[in-house]
Amino acid sequence: MVGSHTLSKDDVNYRMHFRMINEQQVEDITIDFFYRPHTITLLTCTVLSLMYFAFTSNLWVGLILVISFFLIISVLAFPNGPFTRPHPAIWRIVFGLSVLYFLFLVFIIFLNWQQVKQLMYWLDPNLRYAKREADIMEYAVNCHVITWERILSHFDIFAFSHFWGWGMKALLIRSYGLCWTISITWELTELFFMHLLPNFAECWWDQVILDILLCNGGGIWLGMTVCRFLEMRTYHWASIKDIHTTTGKIKRAVLQFTPASWTYVRWLDPKSSLQRVTGVYMFMIIWQLTELNTFFLKHIFVFPASHALSWCRILFIGIITAPTVRQYYAYLTDTQCKRVGTQCWVFGAIAFLEALACIKFGQDLFSKTQILYVFLWLLCLAFITFLCLYGMVWVAETYGPRDKVCLPL
Repeated sequence: MVGSHTLSKDDVNYRMHFRMINEQQVEDITIDFFYRPHTITLLTCTVLSLMYFAFTSNLWVGLILVISFFLIISVLAFPNGPFTRPHPAIWRIVFGLSVLYFLFLVFIIFLNWQQVKQLMYWLDPNLRYAKREADIMEYAVNCHVITWERILSHFDIFAFSHFWGWGMKALLIRSYGLCWTISITWELTELFFMHLLPNFAECWWDQVILDILLCNGGGIWLGMTVCRFLEMRTYHWASIKDIHTTTGKIKRAVLQFTPASWTYVRWLDPKSSLQRVTGVYMFMIIWQLTELNTFFLKHIFVFPASHALSWCRILFIGIITAPTVRQYYAYLTDTQCKRVGTQCWVFGAIAFLEALACIKFGQDLFSKTQILYVFLWLLCLAFITFLCLYGMVWVAETYGPRDKVCLPL
């Protein structure tokens, strides 16, 4: 037949692997209603909403409706992503939000500084009076004075968030080697960028004991312990229709927010290619860049760490990191996966656009950059990453697959 094309076995395998990462399907549907298309219902609700708000002259209402309708289109048109729990529609919405944030960053890039400030003051008028933390606080003062009162004063809500943040990072990365490497290299990152961000200055005991050992180390241990526990579980899902007790139905509904299954993964093995090693190094670079963006954004655009702009972004980045890491791992380790997933692509674009926005609107700050420090930072990051990868390969060769951990499907 003219125009016909027979797919090779490699093409079929590639499409299957890419679909598993970018368009995961629910294999065992227990409640059909939640997985049937409701396009006519959504269209009807959309039209009625527009009719109701059509005569309202309110910019906030218009903005909320634009976002809401875009997310509706996301549910209808965007890919599921690599996860199916609690529902693929939720991950389509997450992807839709990441696309919106990406487009917002593109829009910000083409504004001038005065327009950006006006936009921020429109979002929150109180930001007119915001001050940089570095302008009202002192860091690394009297480091030789170590008292219990001073140590206990550091255990605040930020230390608690620091601990739980590393617990979540361990659940996402699922490798002691990579987690500890990121932890140590981040402390080095603070040292090399301390000349730009004064709040990176810390006493040695704060940086080594409280940060690396307690918050980072404790969070890594907790996350990996949870992962090991879930790894040993046997997963057998019963339909909620087959459960006759109310308690059982409630328990099954709650368990819908847990992974459907777990499988073993390994970032590296003794036969890893140079491309795979380079990919892990790029993973480290992008992770450090995303962390740096958090501090540069609030310093350049002047909003406190407790502001909604700060913690909402941190929560949002944490959510989109989950499918991003899954898709990047598949691209790095699966020879049949020839391109990164859509969420991974958007995440990378967001990280670089945030950095670009910081550089554009923080030219006075970045004019003080010591190029030697940046070069040494990249060199140290490469050297420590190489040591980490060499150690992981050595452990795999000597003691077997110890670095394999669970990953939700």
